[in-house]
Amino acid sequence: MIRPFHGFALMTLGIAAACATVPPAIMGDPAVTVTARVQTPPVGTANEDAADDPAIWRNPANPAASLIVGTDKKGGLYVYDLKGAQKAFLAAPGMNNVDVVELGNGTVVVAASDRSDLANGHIFLALLDRATGKLTPAGKVAVGPGEAYGICIDKRQAGTVSSAQFTVFSAPKNGVIYRTVITAANGAFSGTTTTLANVATQPEGCIADPRTGTLYIGEEDVGLWAIDTATGAKRMIAPIDNKLLVADLEGLAIAPEGAKGGYLIGSSQGDNAYAVWRLPDHTPVGRFRVAAGTFGSTEETDGIEVDNRDFGPDFPGGIFIAQDGMNAPAAQNFKYARWDEVLAALGERK
Repeated sequence: MIRPFHGFALMTLGIAAACATVPPAIMGDPAVTVTARVQTPPVGTANEDAADDPAIWRNPANPAASLIVGTDKKGGLYVYDLKGAQKAFLAAPGMNNVDVVELGNGTVVVAASDRSDLANGHIFLALLDRATGKLTPAGKVAVGPGEAYGICIDKRQAGTVSSAQFTVFSAPKNGVIYRTVITAANGAFSGTTTTLANVATQPEGCIADPRTGTLYIGEEDVGLWAIDTATGAKRMIAPIDNKLLVADLEGLAIAPEGAKGGYLIGSSQGDNAYAVWRLPDHTPVGRFRVAAGTFGSTEETDGIEVDNRDFGPDFPGGIFIAQDGMNAPAAQNFKYARWDEVLAALGERK
């Protein structure tokens, strides 16, 4: 059953957002603007910091019928279509970040960081019905000590027809970066976890680039790390400088192009902007914001996602999705922009 969505009008501006509702004290470098083409209904948890992270499953047979999974940290997992309409809801309090992978046999697996046990992280798994959007719980896999927070999937193994394995990276609040190899067998999932690396303070943003064997981790108040997924060696590629990045650094996403190229995007949450780097050399491209238009602007963004492939007539040049942390007077939600319009605003497409 689809859970009805609802949002309650707020009597003051200070209730709905995760952080302060006053303008940021620090503003980074100037940012170009785009507007949202679509927004989802408010999540069911009103008056709190609830919506967090989106993930995209692209329907290869009909890209316009693709699905978006989004988390409500207090409620569970939502599924939306490309018009922003709610397709399904799965009650699962404690979900924070989310990612989606399609296995070689067509099974679509949703993996979410499960913080229901604050002392020990788990990966919550669900199966996504490609036609209806319904989510079916598929168990949990233990990760290790630390409150679960960031999560992302390395999809390199999952694309092969014979593969029943995929790798999940977890970034709990204690700064230990875990690698969990998850195997599907006889309708159940099991996992083996090892420690890949560590960062000194709280991370969250997490995105893996299987083309180069690189894991990107956002250490919220420090900056952006590139970590070798084979050795765990890490290097800082973009510190918090109050120019390109204003703390907190939250969600991360990649729009791949070719063997190593494309773009890496990070949520500069502290001044409601998104920073963009060109791959593979991490050259800064610029910054953009989602400004008010048909729908409201986005602020205090936690999770983001991007896919630069064709998604049909509404998003022919790809889709960028951002959590909106200040969607007053309603509860938080997710907003969709056209990725080709982002690139054009940045001067990357003529």
